[in-house]
Amino acid sequence: MNLIKYIHLRNNLIYHDNDNRLSLLIIALFILHLRGVDDIEFPFWDSADGMQSNAGCPLMIKMDLLQSQENTMLSTTRKTLVAGAIAFAIGAISPALQAAGMPAAPAVGNFGSVVVDPYGNSPLTALINLNGHAISDVKVTVLGKGENGVAVSYPVGKQSLLTYDGIPIFGLYQKHDNQVTIEYIEAGKRKKDSYTIRTSAIVNKYMDNRSLTDLQQVKPVKVAKGFEDRLYLVNTHTFTPQGSDLHWSGEKDKNAGLLDANPATGSMPFDIAPFTFIVDTQGEYRWWLNQDALYNAHDVDVNKRGYLMGIRETPRGTFTAVQGQRWYEFDMMGQVLNNHRLPRGYLDATHESVETPNDTVLLRVGKRNYVREDGQRVHTIRDHILEVDKSGRVVDVWDLNLILDPLRDSLLGALDAGAVCVNVDLDQAGKQAKLEPDTPFGDALGVGPGRNWAHVNSIAYDPKDDSIILSSRHQGVVKIGRDKQVKWILAPSEGWNEKLSAKLLKPVDAQNKPLNCSAKGVCENSDFDFAYTQHTAWLSPKGTLTVFDNGDGRHLEQPALPTMKYSRIVEYKIDEKNMTVQQVWEYGKDRGYEWYNPITSIVEYQPDRDTMFSFGGSTNLFEPGQPTTGRLNEIDYKTKDVKVELDVLSDKANQTHYRAALIRPQGLFL
Repeated sequence: MNLIKYIHLRNNLIYHDNDNRLSLLIIALFILHLRGVDDIEFPFWDSADGMQSNAGCPLMIKMDLLQSQENTMLSTTRKTLVAGAIAFAIGAISPALQAAGMPAAPAVGNFGSVVVDPYGNSPLTALINLNGHAISDVKVTVLGKGENGVAVSYPVGKQSLLTYDGIPIFGLYQKHDNQVTIEYIEAGKRKKDSYTIRTSAIVNKYMDNRSLTDLQQVKPVKVAKGFEDRLYLVNTHTFTPQGSDLHWSGEKDKNAGLLDANPATGSMPFDIAPFTFIVDTQGEYRWWLNQDALYNAHDVDVNKRGYLMGIRETPRGTFTAVQGQRWYEFDMMGQVLNNHRLPRGYLDATHESVETPNDTVLLRVGKRNYVREDGQRVHTIRDHILEVDKSGRVVDVWDLNLILDPLRDSLLGALDAGAVCVNVDLDQAGKQAKLEPDTPFGDALGVGPGRNWAHVNSIAYDPKDDSIILSSRHQGVVKIGRDKQVKWILAPSEGWNEKLSAKLLKPVDAQNKPLNCSAKGVCENSDFDFAYTQHTAWLSPKGTLTVFDNGDGRHLEQPALPTMKYSRIVEYKIDEKNMTVQQVWEYGKDRGYEWYNPITSIVEYQPDRDTMFSFGGSTNLFEPGQPTTGRLNEIDYKTKDVKVELDVLSDKANQTHYRAALIRPQGLFL
């Protein structure tokens, strides 16, 4: 016998619960009860009471007028019966009501459901839920699209399976039914499953009337045999419709009036929307970081503004990065693992982040309210290095205003006024910069704290002596110890003070014989050259130093014609004991102006294929109305043959790229 067979109200109606409408009636009864309706009674009858049962219907509700005196005994317990009936009805009669809500994705294949973009930040990734399965020795392959498509294959280790409670799928095509195979061992047996994973199109959220394309196009120029499987992360950007609309408010001059405006200071206007993706050698996007994962130009929150830069891989397969007032760690599934505000007193992080073997992270920042020798307080520009632990606490600080000479202007006065880092002015292209003694504080060329005198754009950590190597675009390459003392300087000798001049490396030839070089860096009877306005001065696995020599202001001057400029990727061997430097390899000079990159860019030696990987982020930057080319190359170290050349075209004209990096999926999910 059912606990409740009939419900009587003051109506003569029979209600059959053939389609779960009982749930609605119970809710209505409950509302009446809450409103104090007292004429509801719930007598419990069995079939002997003369009520008609209905085969196939679990419940029949009859509503009629109760007038019999024998039922009045229930009147004292009306509310209890109502509440009890509702509780029993929900708990025992209507399980469908208990499970009210939308259905979850069903299991597919031998595991659970497939979730595309599981963290909401990377739409070309997916997770296959484990659904309680214990598996090992997992290998994932995303099959290539079409005849020449590039397959992406990688192992998945135990830690990743536990971290995601699923199998991470990386390297999907956009707007495509991706074919994916999973090989694994379960219960001692080798198994293989196949999946079809559908993705949507990725979207550029920052388009305006300047847009030439929606996405940045990638054109393969050359891909040599044996390099077809390469994947490259491109760290580039796109202009926002409003441009730079936020500034720090600086301290007024002591002679300023009450109604005089506060000056702008710091480098907060260094603000642009990220465009971060991985591309294969066919020019296909295989990963995308949503622009709003870390950034939002539709709001005025400074914590989500800035310039996403310095994306560097950690030994765990995660990535660190900086953007404005924050630094991050994220993985290829789009999971943000660390999202830290810069420590109090520091601001405007750009260009570089790098994890050290000490489980710390080095960041390039500015200093808030820095007190100059003349007593003025300013926000400094790209001249401080912070070391922080994973919780964001400060471990150490390098203040370059105290370590180097912020008044040295030998290269500053020789720069092309048309491009300083990503600040581009086409009207000034090819003109030599002029330094004014009263240049306003802020992100502008000038000497002294509060101006862009150092412009550090890369950091390398040297574990053998616990020191850092900095690329200071406007000074040179410098190595500094934990004690804040300069170990050596790689730059022309002009303009250094007496103390720092003693730290200059002396150029030598292959036989370690000294070269005769002028103060401006011109070396006689030699291919040796210093790097000018350089980027990514990093240590190679061979112990050498590789540098992208942009070449602006070469020999501390502008050439007669802009087309005489060239860039190089160059490798130096440094003898710290004898304080000498030897140039052991170079590429790019022979390609001339068509390979010239006035700003940004990267070089990094790749031991797995014995190549120099480079990305020139500003090729043809000064051609009005044209997309800027980011030229991605792998150059054979022995022969200097081009093994890979891909051209990345900006989506808006004269918009620079920043860096790229080689991605090996085999190390992403261990």
